[in-house]
Amino acid sequence: MVGEAANGVEAVSLIEVKAPDLAILDLQMPELDGFGVVRLLRRDRTPLIAFVTAHDEHAIHAFEVNAVDYILKPVESARLRQTINRVKERLEREDRGLEQIERIRIAAAEYEAEGSRPLERIPVRRRDEIVLVPVNHLVSVVAEGELLHLRTTENETHTISYRLRDLAARLDAAQFVRLARGTLVNIDMIRRIVPVPGGTYTVILKDNQEFRVSRIQSRILRDKLLRL
Repeated sequence: MVGEAANGVEAVSLIEVKAPDLAILDLQMPELDGFGVVRLLRRDRTPLIAFVTAHDEHAIHAFEVNAVDYILKPVESARLRQTINRVKERLEREDRGLEQIERIRIAAAEYEAEGSRPLERIPVRRRDEIVLVPVNHLVSVVAEGELLHLRTTENETHTISYRLRDLAARLDAAQFVRLARGTLVNIDMIRRIVPVPGGTYTVILKDNQEFRVSRIQSRILRDKLLRL
């Protein structure tokens, strides 16, 4: 073993520094779960992945993303040896390519989107460190292609690679509202809602950002915020 991490954030740094052939990741870790770790790893530093958990309901999902193994707790030494042997066989018979890594990354996003509890923090890469952005500090989230720009109450902008619909599914629906296909805002950060001819609205946030609300989302906004 080349190293052991106490939580998901430490796991990302450890994997990128040590560059192991295999990372054994717990699906339930503090701050960042196993799939979250995979999502934040640098593309050229992603090793073969084995997942560990006390529950077996995600076993099929793990194998669908081409994880080398899925281990149930408690982990026995004989079972761990089987995993190591699978890794050796995988490394001997094939060259790991970007396709496998991308499949794991996509699955990571899908798994996180299925989470039952709303997110409290969003891990963001910033050069060689990971910043944990509290969700209640978010002012707005704006999509640009495959990227999301997160604006915070501290007037900082962070950029992550994630789908807006997946992030929206993991946020508290009572705290955030979609204004358009590519825009999500914190309801508590809305300063004014201005009607626009045609039945739509312009939303002005407390940091003076302005967003035009789409026709469909205007109906949702009206039902959610503008009715007593």
